[in-house]
Amino acid sequence: MKMNPLDWIAVVLVVIGGLNWGLYGLLNMDLVNVIVGGFPPLNTIVYVLVALSALYLLYFALMKK
Repeated sequence: MKMNPLDWIAVVLVVIGGLNWGLYGLLNMDLVNVIVGGFPPLNTIVYVLVALSALYLLYFALMKK
């Protein structure tokens, strides 16, 4: 299966989200906050994009069956 640019963006954002949860659980470190420099509105945008990416990937995972 060939992935288009939107697929790749979704995968990268979901990986960032997964790493963020892991680092937060292990080290109490917010990776998104580190990446965007602690700018709260930008943090919120990244969190929303991660959630939308997860839903996008879930939709295509379920539609493939």
